[in-house]
Amino acid sequence: MECPHLTASVCIAPDSAAFPSGCPSSWCCSVCRSNKSPWVCLTCSSVHCGRYVNGHAKKHYEEAQTPLPNHKQHEKSEKEKTQQHTVCMDCSSYSTYCYRCDDFVVNDTKLCLIQKVREHLQNLENSAFTVERHRKRKFLDNPLLNKKMLKINGSTSAICATGLRNLGNTCFMNAILQSLSNIQQFSCYFKELPAVELRNGKTAGRRTYHTRSQGEVNVSLVEEFRKTLCALWQGSQTAFSPESLFYVVWKIMPSFRGYQQQDAHEFMRYLLDHLHLELQGDSGCSQPLMSQETSSRSSRSSKCCINGENTVVTSVFGGILQNEVNCLICGTESRKFDPFLDLSLDIPSQFRNKRKNQENGPICNLKDCLRSFTDLEELDETELYMCLKCKKKQKSTKKFWIQKLPKVLCLHLKRFHWTAYLRNKVDTYVEFPLRELDMKCFLLEPENMGPESCLYDLAAVVVHHGSGVGSGHYTAYATHEGRWFHFNDSTVTLTEEETVMKAKAYILFYVERPVPATPEKL
Repeated sequence: MECPHLTASVCIAPDSAAFPSGCPSSWCCSVCRSNKSPWVCLTCSSVHCGRYVNGHAKKHYEEAQTPLPNHKQHEKSEKEKTQQHTVCMDCSSYSTYCYRCDDFVVNDTKLCLIQKVREHLQNLENSAFTVERHRKRKFLDNPLLNKKMLKINGSTSAICATGLRNLGNTCFMNAILQSLSNIQQFSCYFKELPAVELRNGKTAGRRTYHTRSQGEVNVSLVEEFRKTLCALWQGSQTAFSPESLFYVVWKIMPSFRGYQQQDAHEFMRYLLDHLHLELQGDSGCSQPLMSQETSSRSSRSSKCCINGENTVVTSVFGGILQNEVNCLICGTESRKFDPFLDLSLDIPSQFRNKRKNQENGPICNLKDCLRSFTDLEELDETELYMCLKCKKKQKSTKKFWIQKLPKVLCLHLKRFHWTAYLRNKVDTYVEFPLRELDMKCFLLEPENMGPESCLYDLAAVVVHHGSGVGSGHYTAYATHEGRWFHFNDSTVTLTEEETVMKAKAYILFYVERPVPATPEKL
């Protein structure tokens, strides 16, 4: 938005010596000393934490608006009386916020002071990063210190993954983004896309900071998603802020506006659906990167496409279910094919209702959930089937078969259930394999599949910690180049397979195991 308060609030010199030393993204709040979400006041250059840490930046603004006693007002200079302390800048993403407007700012002062401060902070960040990189290079060159490096499978390694900053209860988005970034055939497609120029005229060549008040013409979900994926595996030790992507999400997905906790699975479905729709409208950008094999496959299995033409979303995640319904009165059978991007699986009631004194009983396995999904089910009185032969609603049975498996099988475990007043969480542990998940027994025509064409290996897991969908915290585990990482917002750590297997999974991403090529006969 165009903020009218910049003249009275932006008063500091761009190269002010009042700025703290070190990396701006690691500056500490002058009140609580927290280095999470630092914001610098553009009136007095003081640093405080954001509203989703301890809120001292907002308190700083509020205190400046409080009238002083009469005897102290005389002590203030005329200049101090006009200063408002309403505008501050995020020290990580360099976006500017006005507390009086309660929105992000897109304009600047006549002297372009905001842009100059932004460039100064970027220079400080880059200088600190260069010093840190030089220090690490000296560390790696020292053979004595090298022995203290982390060892994995007998070899020395360093973490190259980048975390994502939490913008205020955005862990649901961070966990999904980190998971998708580690599905290579999906993320590589976006990272290889050319950058889209969204700006022209006066703002050409400058970064646009998307806000709630900007027009839809400047919004591209595909472009911001591409930028985010590109930033995640560049080896930066500073967490990336997905701020621009988040504001695009606000624009095109109204249900995700605000900073309340959201459901990670619901966000993933909205994200994939909107990426699919935008790619359909940008065929010139998406088609050249589709392989000949993919394009020929899309023409043969067009019914796998969801809402129109095939895209990388449907070619990677798209599968087909066959839904069979049988009338229990006349025996009439009805079949239809339904495309899917993921499968939502119930945790069987015999495991879901297990009490504390039954903890040593049978453990729920992922295949128990898959069998529950595909088993023959009699529909209850609220789901009577309209039989075309009987010409009225009748009792019936329903069964699902998988007609076509996707390249990436996404399995969502239904851990949240509505009761009369609350949405309760099912905290049951579900055992899942890291390798060789065999889906052959759930196929409609398994005899047409080879012995290794139905095997899947785990690529990523999203975990919900806490008791309710509107609260708690999301993290993700994902494998990259044979190593498992734990992604907890801005923190990324290497972890062991045993730790991953103990997680109470919410969403599982399985990647189809490549079928070995058959040697040609001479």
